[in-house]
Formats: sequence, structure tokens, C-alpha cells
Amino acid sequence: MKKTFILSLVLTAVGTVFAQKEPLHPGYPIDPVPFTSVKVTDHFWGQRLKTSREVTIPLAFRKSEETGRIKNFEKAAHPSEDYKVEGFSFDDTDIYKTIEGASYSLQTYPDKRLEKYIDSILAIVATAQEPDGYLYTARTMNPKHPHDWAGKERWVAVENLSHEFYNLGHMIEGAIAHYQATGKRNFLDIAIKYADCVCRAIGNAPEQKRLVPGHQIAEMALVKLYLVTGDRKYLDQAKFFLDARGYTGRKDAYSQAHKPVIEQDEAVGHAVRAVYMYSGMADVAAITGDSSYIKAIDRIWDNIVSKKMYITGGIGARHQGEAFGDNYELPNLSAYCETCAAIGSVYMNYRLFLLHGDAKYFDVLERTLYNGLISGVSLDGGSFFYPNPLASDGGYSRKPWFGCACCPSNISRFIPSLPGYVYAVKDRQVYVNLFLSNRAELKVNDKKVVLEQETSYPWKGDIRLKVLQGNQPFGMNVRIPGWVRGSVLPSDLYAYADHQQPAYRVMVNGQEVEGELHNGYLTIDRKWKKNDVVEIHFDMLPRLVKANEKVAADRGRVAVERGPVVYCAEWPDNDFNVHTLLMNRRPELRVVERPELLYGLNQIVTDAQALSYDKAGKLAVKDVKLTLIPYYAWAHRGEGDMEVWLPMEVNATSAQPQKGVKWKDNGFFNNK
Repeated sequence: MKKTFILSLVLTAVGTVFAQKEPLHPGYPIDPVPFTSVKVTDHFWGQRLKTSREVTIPLAFRKSEETGRIKNFEKAAHPSEDYKVEGFSFDDTDIYKTIEGASYSLQTYPDKRLEKYIDSILAIVATAQEPDGYLYTARTMNPKHPHDWAGKERWVAVENLSHEFYNLGHMIEGAIAHYQATGKRNFLDIAIKYADCVCRAIGNAPEQKRLVPGHQIAEMALVKLYLVTGDRKYLDQAKFFLDARGYTGRKDAYSQAHKPVIEQDEAVGHAVRAVYMYSGMADVAAITGDSSYIKAIDRIWDNIVSKKMYITGGIGARHQGEAFGDNYELPNLSAYCETCAAIGSVYMNYRLFLLHGDAKYFDVLERTLYNGLISGVSLDGGSFFYPNPLASDGGYSRKPWFGCACCPSNISRFIPSLPGYVYAVKDRQVYVNLFLSNRAELKVNDKKVVLEQETSYPWKGDIRLKVLQGNQPFGMNVRIPGWVRGSVLPSDLYAYADHQQPAYRVMVNGQEVEGELHNGYLTIDRKWKKNDVVEIHFDMLPRLVKANEKVAADRGRVAVERGPVVYCAEWPDNDFNVHTLLMNRRPELRVVERPELLYGLNQIVTDAQALSYDKAGKLAVKDVKLTLIPYYAWAHRGEGDMEVWLPMEVNATSAQPQKGVKWKDNGFFNNK
């Protein structure tokens, strides 16, 4: 039977090293196109991929050495009571995640030196593994005095802070990526041994302990391991972790354990844990056909996009607990919007697209991708945001590393996987989901189709798709983004506040294609031949956006976006305090191309007014020119003021803005 991995990151055919213990279910109704089949030639994303390969991944490895993360494995190989166990109980995962990202990079940019370096690290990792497969340096390096969060014995604190199962999850994901990239089993065998150790110890049997992960991700990873090995016990273990949630000693909303997972209908608690769990539910549902899981995820997704998502696609309103807030609780100055949560949101929305085939999930994914996700890493790839607020009065700058380094290492593994999100295939249907210049090889009805995409997206709304190979009939489903169809999000959380009606046009070989959209896609069904050309045009107009009146933080304010990109006002571009801004009721928004600024971007310029007080204490109004830049590009020119939501009503602005939370890397913010 045809086998498919769940994520596009790991969807390249696996070798025949493993004997299948049972036929594998093909999984999701829609098959991703592996990222290795998509060669990016795009300026915007090509620059991101290049810096990831040349800067971010090497930086993460270097920091892992400098901070003792690799040394921890050496210590675990030779335990001693003299070792003081420092750092965090999940520091091992930064090694695993960086190897995962490096492995993705190896598949598109082979590098023998990098491959050899990874092997040298894995040799150290292997020495730290105990004979029965257990691998957790926070305990093993000093078993009598382990990490404060580890507990006196294995697993006793796994539902709280030990992160033994969280470590397993990232280990498996990194190991599968490495095996896929190199064909070597040195990391995969380590992960299988640890997974087997967990499967023996945890479960419903009388001799097993009934425990669930304190921090989810093992659920996703174990499904992948099942798909690689064909061993059913890994899928069963993933399902056990989900089914047992809410029935063990942990029953709090912070950990999404307040109810059984199939009864949940609201996104609550720690945002990263939540979206990782929802993604794992989708994975298990796709394999097992458990409709109760799908119904629960659909309810939760609707709650997020209708009541708990920022215009940037960010999720997680509260610093306390790095958590979702109440419905419509979306503060700007104190917004948390952790970078890891944005990555998890992409995982979740991608899986829901694979389940349902609806473009609305990619509308959310695209918004997150171009705004709240890539804002988390500097344009040069060398520094990072942990939270991503939507307003600032100073105190925010990207850092080259954190004590809790989950975000840098997560960026290391995500960015190289991006090409896998562009296309998807179902039987004889091809989905074109993202717009960036690339050359892709797809399998449609077991026949090769080669597509070439050329575009200057997201700055221009013109895309040219050429069929280089594929003389056969198939349907090409072109996503018509929500932003061009008048929908900010697939909900009433945000709405356009102007009266513009952008249009789109799709042409094949110069002839316009007519037809109704189905689930957000325009389908072109024909017998394709070499050199057929599809031309897509989206009117890309600057738009004003308003929030639902229930979002108290945004009342009387508007945001500006163009295409998928959200804009902000930042201090270096404006000679007035952006917090004192008052937008015109009917602003004329002008686009200015700035190819020399911040790796090339478009600014939006308009006339506005700034409020202040004169010496007599009277309100003074000054005409100003307001310049906006893409939100992802803020904080590259020093710390200072920034606003996404701009006052249009007098009662929504203040010459002295309320001070917000200043985030500093104090090491740990309840993230893990």
C-alpha cells in the first residue's frame, strides 16, 4: 500500500530497511508534496532559506556547544555525583531540533562537512543512552541528584516539569529527518530504543504507569515513527497519550487536561502545548479514522480563529503561562504571541487542510507565516524574538539565544521545511496553496508533473505557473486567498473597514478562466500539455482592518495590511511618537517600493495627525506623514515605539500610552 508521512517535512519515500508489520493506512485524504520536490528560486523566501542554512542552524549548533547542551550528553555517559545539573530539563531538545533543521537543509543542499559534524554529535548522544533505551541527561548525568524538575525516579514528574516525553518527541522528529536525509540509522536507532522504553513503561496494562506528557509533542512524533517503521505500538502509544488526558493526576486547563480531549471546545492554557496536542489529534484521527477527534479539533479551531487570534496570526495573549486568554482577550502592548506557538499554529492548520481540503486553513497559515512567525527571527537569521507583541514602547529586541532556547531551535527546524507547504495532491487534483517562485516535481496519478512558478509575491499580486512536464488531464486548484475575497480571517473577528473590492483573474494560455470557487479554490480541469501557462492576478491593495467590537484593545483603531502582509508604524520611519497618532477617517494609502531597505520591502505612506500637549497643557494637533513597514521587519533598527493597531477615534489614543509588559529573558516563562 502507498505510504505517506504526515508532514510535508517528512514526506519523502522511506527506504525498505523496515519490514512492515502491517499495511499502513495512507493517512490524510490529501497528500503533501515533499519539500525536497520543491526547489525555491524566490527572492523573498530564498533569502530566508539561505540565512537559515548559513546563519541560523550554525548559530544554534554553536550555542548548544557554548551553553553546555552537548556537554550534558558527555556527562550522562559518565555519571557523577559531582555534576551540578543546570539549565532546563528540556535542553536536550535544542540539539534534536537543530539536527532536524540541519537534516532538512542537507536534503536540498548536501554538505559532507555538516553531515560529519552531526554524526560526531550523535556519537556523543548515543553514549548517554542507558541500556534499556532511556535517554534524559537531566537525570542520567547525576542520578542521585538530578535536575530539580526531574523527580526522584523516572516518570514521576513527567506530567509536570520533567519533560521526559517532550524530549522523546523532539528526538523522534529529529531522528526521522536525519534518517530521511542521510539513510543512516544512527539517530533513528537511538530514538526507537527510547520510544520502546516509554512504550514498555507507560500504558493501561497493570504493570505500566498511566501518565500523559506534561508538554505535548510526543503524540505527533510517535505517529511519524509508526509511519516510518510500520510498528503499530507507536500509533497506539500516541492515541493512549491523547485518550488518557484528563483521566490522570493532571487535570488543569494550563496543560489542556481539564477535560478529555474529545470533549474540549475552546483553546485554553499554554498555547504551544495546545496546538501541538491539536496537531497530534489530527494525526491520530487521520490514521485511525476517529471522527470524535476531528469534531473536537474543528470546534477548537473555530474558537481560535473567531475569538483568540491576533491579526498577525499570533496566538497566546498572556505572558502568565504563555497562554491563551479569554475570548476576545487580545491586548497589543502585552501580547505574548510566542514564536513557537506560531509554528505550532502552522502545523495545526496544515493538518486541517489535509483533512478537509478547505483553503481557509491556508488563509490562516499564510497570515501566520508572513507575519507572526517570521517576525520571530531577524532578517539576517542571527537573532530571535520569544514573544511577538503588536505594540511596543521600547524594551524589545531580538536576542541571539535565550536561556529557554525553544524558539531559536524551533525556527532552525521550521524554515528549511517551508517548501513542503506550497503544493499538495489528491488523486488527480493538484493544490496550489502558496505563491513563491519555485520549480516543483509532483506525482499525479503516478505520473510526473513538473511546474514552474514565478512571482514577486507578497509585494505584487501576479503569479505565472508554467507546466514544464505533464501531458495528462488533472485539476489544478488555485487558492484564491481570503484577503482578495474580502475575508481577513474565516470568521467575524476582523473585517475590512474600507469599501474597496479587490478582484482576481486567472487565465490559461491567455484565455480567462470562469468558474465558481469551491472551498476557496478555483479549479482548472483540463488535459495539460507542455508549456501551458496559468497566469494569476490578485488586486493587491492597501486595506484598512477593524476588529470585532468585543476586542476591547482595538476599539476605535484600525490596522493596515496589503495582501498577506500586516503593517506597523515604527519609530525610525516617523518623526513623531507613533503612540500619539490619529488616522484620518478616509486615508489615502500609497505604496512605496524600497528595495534597499531591510532586504527589500514595500512601505505604505499616508497623511495623518499626531496629538500632543503644548506648554499650556492644551491639546495640539500636528499634520504628519505616516510611514508603515511590514510587521515582520520591525525592531531591526534599535528598540523603540511600534504600533500595529492605529487610533482612528480620539478616545482610542493617548499622548502618554499605558506601559506594557517588558519581556526579558529571565530564563523561563512557564514555556515548557
